[in-house]
Amino acid sequence: MTAGGREGRGVVTVGRAVALPVARAHLVAGAVLLVLLVAASAATLSLGRLGIPLADLPRAITGGADGVDAFVIERLRGPRLVTGMGTGAALGLSGALFQSVTRNPLGSPDVIGLTSGAGAGAALVALMAPGTVPVSLGAMAGAAAAMVLVYVSTGTGFRNPGRLVVAGIGVAAMATAFTQYVVYAMERDRAAVLSAYVNGSLSARAWEDAATIGLVLLVTVPLALLLARRMEIGEMGDEIADALGAEPQRTRVAAVVLSIVLSAGAVSVAGPIAFISLTAPQIARRLTRGTGAHLTLAALTGALLLVLADLAAQQLPIDDGLPVGIYTMAIGGAYLGWLLTREWKRGSL
Repeated sequence: MTAGGREGRGVVTVGRAVALPVARAHLVAGAVLLVLLVAASAATLSLGRLGIPLADLPRAITGGADGVDAFVIERLRGPRLVTGMGTGAALGLSGALFQSVTRNPLGSPDVIGLTSGAGAGAALVALMAPGTVPVSLGAMAGAAAAMVLVYVSTGTGFRNPGRLVVAGIGVAAMATAFTQYVVYAMERDRAAVLSAYVNGSLSARAWEDAATIGLVLLVTVPLALLLARRMEIGEMGDEIADALGAEPQRTRVAAVVLSIVLSAGAVSVAGPIAFISLTAPQIARRLTRGTGAHLTLAALTGALLLVLADLAAQQLPIDDGLPVGIYTMAIGGAYLGWLLTREWKRGSL
């Protein structure tokens, strides 16, 4: 890490390819998020009738569990927790990438229909070609189709925030309607399986799901970090970015493609969980009161939000088995309303 020109700010470099700007506030925020994530994870494994006592958690996590504790950590809650952390991180990172390149706090995969498109593609493949075509491939195709529709519908690409939001809401509505049609068209038992792709759920997840989202993050995170510096320069405007050699158009396309892959990966293992990708980047930005995409903090925030929401889904006595997507939708919907009102008052809509 080398010192930069401003107090409390530096750049972490990995060889000559990666130059990641960091500040003291980012490190503090990251440490706080990590502590909260560990606490929420411990609560997820410890609370409830089958919870593992806190004193036994270190032994259980390191492979020393047996009996009921082994079942909980290896089959019941362990893979669900890891899948939730990975999915939340992927959604947070996806939202940070998209909001940065569109320079729009509403330019989230949730709002512009990308997540709904991924859900529709996953639902179609899961029911029309079960076991033949990978669900993740269907999610990827659905997300890409939704993205193309939004891009074409605005007439100006991603430059106009108002058009982007309106086109996105329309595409999301069409994708949701298509998913509902597929549910309606299928027989009841298969439609029940599809509920995860409609509402978003982490119940009954296996280590295969955790491995899938882990692989997505393993491929995309290094590429996103490579883009971080160019994205920060791009937020100054295309002309300045061009002058500094940041190639804004190529950076924008690469960030959108990575955002699609991350969203599709998350949807393929947990369904279209709403609002994590919208809120996580903005919470990360407010924690540091700074500019930029804050990719690492957005990923940590997304993981924390989804683990907390899943903890509520497992422990609150509201309805046994209620999908985690219902909780994120209830909280995120209120947040979206507040955000729309604020942007309207600013005149950006």
